[in-house]
Amino acid sequence: MAEENNNKQTAASKPSLAGKPKPPAAKPSVPGKPKSPAAKAGAPGQAKPVPAKGSPAKKGVYKPAEVRAEANPFKDSKTGAGTSWFRERFNVLVPVIDYMKKKEVPQHRLSIWYYFGGLTLFFFSIQIITGLLLLLYYRPTEAEAFARFVYIQTEVPFGWLIRQVHAWSANLMVLMAFIHMFSTFFMKAYRKPRELMWVSGFVLLLLTLGFGFTGYLLPWNELAYFATQIGTEVPKVAPGGEFIVQLLRGGEEVGGETLTRMFAMHVVLLPGLVMLFLTGHLMLVQVLGASTPIGYKEAGLVKGYEKFFPNFIAKDGIAWMLGFALLIYLAVIFPWEIGVKADPLAAAPDGIKPEWYFWAQFQLLKDFKFEGGELLAIIIFTVVGIVWALVPFMDKKASREQRSPLFTIFGLVVLASLLIGTYRVYLEYGW
Repeated sequence: MAEENNNKQTAASKPSLAGKPKPPAAKPSVPGKPKSPAAKAGAPGQAKPVPAKGSPAKKGVYKPAEVRAEANPFKDSKTGAGTSWFRERFNVLVPVIDYMKKKEVPQHRLSIWYYFGGLTLFFFSIQIITGLLLLLYYRPTEAEAFARFVYIQTEVPFGWLIRQVHAWSANLMVLMAFIHMFSTFFMKAYRKPRELMWVSGFVLLLLTLGFGFTGYLLPWNELAYFATQIGTEVPKVAPGGEFIVQLLRGGEEVGGETLTRMFAMHVVLLPGLVMLFLTGHLMLVQVLGASTPIGYKEAGLVKGYEKFFPNFIAKDGIAWMLGFALLIYLAVIFPWEIGVKADPLAAAPDGIKPEWYFWAQFQLLKDFKFEGGELLAIIIFTVVGIVWALVPFMDKKASREQRSPLFTIFGLVVLASLLIGTYRVYLEYGW
């Protein structure tokens, strides 16, 4: 009885819930606004937040509503019909175009060297167009290569012009690439943060020389045959050189298999590699922009800046038109000879030499005719090439915007060696 009375007294002592006011409703949380400690803890009787599907169940985690970008952010902008049509379908490219419009090119007394990179790209484009046209008639076989070559020159309408333009644009592309490389080097445009731009450009130069080497044999004439025979013989003296020779020739001697391999590398492998490195190189050029020579800004030698698009592009177009006029002039006035069909059983004629952009290396090999000299020449080529490619990482002074005369002298020595070697071959063999 006593226990029952105590329970009744306890129940009677509790306040009645009938007259108690209801607690105020919880305010909805605002995304981005921090919650109070009490809200984080949660009020008594308040429903706990339900975790999102697929996410770990964490107590008190708030998942904001998903906000997606507008599919067409330019739908309300005032533009022409053509611009609106383009933006609606390619709005991802619009920021890129806007960036190009804002990009500027410095103007100073050495600004003319900026155009040789564009000229190299222009002549490469000519190579692609004329090469595709030549592929319509050319056949890379030992029996038909020279005959098809003559057929293109003599029977195909304007075939002679397409072939001459292809040959001369190849030479002009190599020339523009060399000028672009040395102008970049002496203006120290390779310095931080443009190291990878320099490395990718150097790789593109090597691939360009590869185009010249693999395309030289395709006419299958006497000069090209024996020049390729000599050129593919060089790696033999180096360790592992036999494998390289076998890979290039497809056998012990230059033959039909060599022609097929050179053709495959010329029209498939090298273009693919060039497009890969060229894309990266152009992206770096657009992102990093054109460099100014060291000290020009501080000395007030930068006259100003002009818009890359359309001002600089328009001037680049003028340079391309001048380059095209020079190309047509050379193709018509100084045509390349057809030569005679290659005969592997005949003796090599006098005056066999590679293309002019290999003359300096050719002369060095001739000078190093002593025992072990060819291997020494290959080592010199390799070491100089590696150092040349790694110059941006070695020239610390240029990266600190300081003049580096030691590397300038190194560049002058390399340039002088190439020019002197080339001139010596010209004096001995002629053009």
